[in-house]
Amino acid sequence: MSASGGTKAIVAALGANLAIAVAKFVAFIFSGSSSMLAESVHSLADSGNQGLLLLGGKKAQREATPQHPFGYGRERYIYAFLVSIVLFSVGGMFAIYEGYEKIKHPHELEHWYWPVGVLVFAIIAEGFSFRTAIKESNQTRGKLTWTQFVRRAKAPELPVVLLEDLGALVGLVLALGGVGLALATGDGVWDGVGTLCIGVLLIAIAIVLAAETKSLLLGEAAGTEEVRKIEQALVDGETVTKVIHMRTLHLGPEELLVAAKVAVQHDDTAAEVASAINAAEERIRAAVPIARVIYLEPDIFSESAAAAGTNPAKSPGGH
Repeated sequence: MSASGGTKAIVAALGANLAIAVAKFVAFIFSGSSSMLAESVHSLADSGNQGLLLLGGKKAQREATPQHPFGYGRERYIYAFLVSIVLFSVGGMFAIYEGYEKIKHPHELEHWYWPVGVLVFAIIAEGFSFRTAIKESNQTRGKLTWTQFVRRAKAPELPVVLLEDLGALVGLVLALGGVGLALATGDGVWDGVGTLCIGVLLIAIAIVLAAETKSLLLGEAAGTEEVRKIEQALVDGETVTKVIHMRTLHLGPEELLVAAKVAVQHDDTAAEVASAINAAEERIRAAVPIARVIYLEPDIFSESAAAAGTNPAKSPGGH
């Protein structure tokens, strides 16, 4: 996994979640708080998720094979999608079930100082992890808003860790609120309400993650800026005079496939065309280094052919 994959953020989140999971589970044993049980399962699920992200990054580094000629870059998308499933099933559904049971059969909290102390510790630890994720994301986010970054990022790890950490912090505040209200009112139902809210939050985050990683699995094109750079690099104004049509596809976060039909002069020799195609490939790789798989087809642009079909992009010589 490259640096842009956010390995540092994943490791920071993994360490924080393992420590927090142990502390929460101890607090649950002493207090009987359902919020603490839901939060301990949440932290265990998050730890497993970070493990999945690291495993996906490792598997994605395998060399291409005859059976998988474009490599294994999409392994990272697959494991990010699995994370959303785990977060939904293990974290969210368990918290909703536990919250429902606690509301139905409430009981008074014991040794309240355990859950309160652990929750304060967990908020500090998760805050450190969230800060690391933000710092790593800012290196690649550029001028994008946070919403745009989550929606447009081709490397899934940082958006996953960001949303997980954000969900964890909000969940901890909900758990602290539920425990606090239960202590203030003497009614354990509030602990169950807090747990239920945590479950709804986790499921909402899981749905967002699933939708974004599904789009990556289906195959996303290069960003607008990258497409512009590739089109500019293709045309030299001499042999390659026009981009007739072009398709791009992310084979992985740091690997882009470019396929284009380009217009060349009708009286160019085969040697001149071959040389121009090679030069165009070099210009593309210089402009967009992640464009590693490039297929260029030379053609003679025809205005009449472009105007003939209902879909000019599929017509010979169409744009």
